[in-house]
Amino acid sequence: MNKSILLLALLSLTLSLMQCSRKSVGPSTVPTVVEVADPAGAPPKTWKEHWFDHTQLLTRVFYDDDLAVYYDGDVDKSITWPFKYIGDVWRYTRKIYGGHGSDPRLYAVFHTNKYSGGHPDYYFSAGHDFRNVIDCGPGPWLTQAGNIDVPTHEVFHIVESATFNTKGSAGFGAYPNGIWGDSKFSEIYQYDVYLGLGMPAEAQRWYDKVLNGKENFPAPNSYWFKDWLFPWYNNYGKTRVIVDFFKLLAENFPKDANHKYTRKMNWGEYIHFSSGAARADLKAMATTAFGWKTQWENELLKARLDFPDVTY
Repeated sequence: MNKSILLLALLSLTLSLMQCSRKSVGPSTVPTVVEVADPAGAPPKTWKEHWFDHTQLLTRVFYDDDLAVYYDGDVDKSITWPFKYIGDVWRYTRKIYGGHGSDPRLYAVFHTNKYSGGHPDYYFSAGHDFRNVIDCGPGPWLTQAGNIDVPTHEVFHIVESATFNTKGSAGFGAYPNGIWGDSKFSEIYQYDVYLGLGMPAEAQRWYDKVLNGKENFPAPNSYWFKDWLFPWYNNYGKTRVIVDFFKLLAENFPKDANHKYTRKMNWGEYIHFSSGAARADLKAMATTAFGWKTQWENELLKARLDFPDVTY
């Protein structure tokens, strides 16, 4: 009987010690989650789309002083090549052209399996919360090889629309409601970027891809890159001729009080400003590339009167 009582007492004591052990150990094993606050001026960790048909909640996956990258929920988070490549494109662009608003960052958005092509927006637009933006879909963006053209093209739209602190593009849109459509001028910008970033193989690939591109504006069978843009670039200053073109526009083409272009160029004005950037009269080269019309001659003569500071 005494042995039974002793055994019960020992069992009770053991259970009490186990309970105490649980109480003392339990709370200390629960991990404490501490969210590190971003420094002042950091881009937001999430960003809810509210433009066009885009409704994704985007997550910031990278940022530095020049770039913030956002992925939607379907982008493979192991993809990291845009962090350096897009950053390099933007750093090169800001160094060469400059004047893209007070926020030094480009905001790059990537989607997978949704939305075709891409689009830009600018620091002066509420559409993307007053940020310079490139928004690219549908991916899947797995490797840098084969995927750099779309985002680089979208950066060009920021160049044509916001360089030297201007607002809007004087040339976007297909003739006669613009000059170079959506992509023609971008072709020479991209070629220059690939060279400027020390990527000669990509530059050659791009050259081969666009060389024989044919358009029906401003005239049928217009080979923009082969007959106009590449000779203009290659023979008249390379990077400098592109920069000077946009600089001359910023300095001379009509803008309102908010530095927004008030209208599009006409064809004669485009040849005038292209000649000014080249520091040579390019009417003959334009005639070879696109033909020449009486209307264009009249526009060119008037452009020379309206913009006398553009010389060649």
